[in-house]
Amino acid sequence: MANTHILSAFDRDLEAVQAHVMRMGGLVEAALLDAADALDNRDEELAQRVRAGDKAIDALEQDIQTECARLIALRAPIAGDLRTVLTVMRIAAALERAGDYAKNLAKRAAVLSQMSPLGASTGSVKRMARAVVVLLKDALDAYIARDAVVAEDIRQRDHEIDQMYNALFRELLTHMMEDPRNITAAMHLHFIAKNIERVGDHATGIAEQVIYLVSGAMPGDERPKAEAVQGMGARG
Repeated sequence: MANTHILSAFDRDLEAVQAHVMRMGGLVEAALLDAADALDNRDEELAQRVRAGDKAIDALEQDIQTECARLIALRAPIAGDLRTVLTVMRIAAALERAGDYAKNLAKRAAVLSQMSPLGASTGSVKRMARAVVVLLKDALDAYIARDAVVAEDIRQRDHEIDQMYNALFRELLTHMMEDPRNITAAMHLHFIAKNIERVGDHATGIAEQVIYLVSGAMPGDERPKAEAVQGMGARG
């Protein structure tokens, strides 16, 4: 009877933590989409809201890490239960980093709103952001469903984000070659695109955590990556 009570208490606590993870995922997805909209529509006010909203994402990540540490200390989970807690902690950390990339996107969107637009480049960034959000959402859904098959599919789809990044890089390079006055704006857009590509990496990282959770082992093979375009470096 005591063991049943402890198990149900663990499950109850874990469900509360997982609810925080899903809320955090929703905030990150919204931040990415809003930041891309702010860039495309040259909306400085929306960009500022995204930047301010990052505090809520950071706070949720801290709450999740604290609750997971408490779960380990009080419930002493073993085997699958311990894997679940560790997976939650890693997913929360990945989401926090993705939120930082959304904030960085918003910062650069505010700067770019003061510059002349570069053709349809911001629209390309917006499409890339939407694709990454779909990947992130699917990864979180795979976690909730404990679906390793969907998680593996997400790993394979990451190369589509890489291809979008490479195409946008070439587009920006063309703008810079056509007119040196485009270089500053193109560099900002390149950093944005690279940040979005890194969110895709975090989404596939979450998918790999799902595979770890289900199977007890991380995938042994390298996930496919599109051939990188050589040129500008990228930092957040």
